[in-house]
Amino acid sequence: MSRLGPIVTLTAGAVLALGLGVASITATPAADNTAATANDTETASRAPEETPEGTETAAAEPSPSPTDTPTFEESTPPAPKKADYAGRVKGNGGLIAISLRKGKAVGYFCDGKIEAWFKGDAGSGDLELEGFGGAKVTAELAGGKATGQVAVGGKKWSFVAPTAVKPSGLYRASAIVRGARVRAGWIVLKRPQGGFTQVGTAFQDDKRVPIPELDGDSPTSPVSVNGTTVTPEDVDGFIEEMR
Repeated sequence: MSRLGPIVTLTAGAVLALGLGVASITATPAADNTAATANDTETASRAPEETPEGTETAAAEPSPSPTDTPTFEESTPPAPKKADYAGRVKGNGGLIAISLRKGKAVGYFCDGKIEAWFKGDAGSGDLELEGFGGAKVTAELAGGKATGQVAVGGKKWSFVAPTAVKPSGLYRASAIVRGARVRAGWIVLKRPQGGFTQVGTAFQDDKRVPIPELDGDSPTSPVSVNGTTVTPEDVDGFIEEMR
């Protein structure tokens, strides 16, 4: 019995040592996991502080509303209070003249065979003038010229009429003789190389009669229409009659 004492003591010591080793191995991972969890928690708590400042600013700015963008409406420039235009009609060979006076406009087209008078308002640079039988003139006034179309008798032609300087322009004469009404219209256009181009028509009542030629340098000088002396007037002399 006395020989078993040391063996039991050694065995107990071995068992105790083995138990401590196992406990140490089991406890160490738990300590590491706790440290990792603590580090993760600390990192997560600091994450919002590391957000770039620019990102926070961009998120704070509201998106612009489409209604914030200003819009501008294009407006047509007003027509001049006084202006005269005259030029050739393309594809027809005739002439056209347009004159503006204080918000009113008159026009005349003639190719020596066909004629038409027009009138209308001149409030803006876009003109729409109407004549007898559905005749019509549409024109844009810009850059010192009238550009547009003239429609007469179911036909339509385009034109470009630069600013006209007297004696170029539109003239008209009328008179009543022995109960008969005489009327005539002319367009005078000075040629760059010298001289004048002019076209017109004359009537006695509803009958067409020969048209006299005006003096280009003095177009308001009296002329004879079918034996009747008449005095041509420029636009300032007759525009009120056509309103």
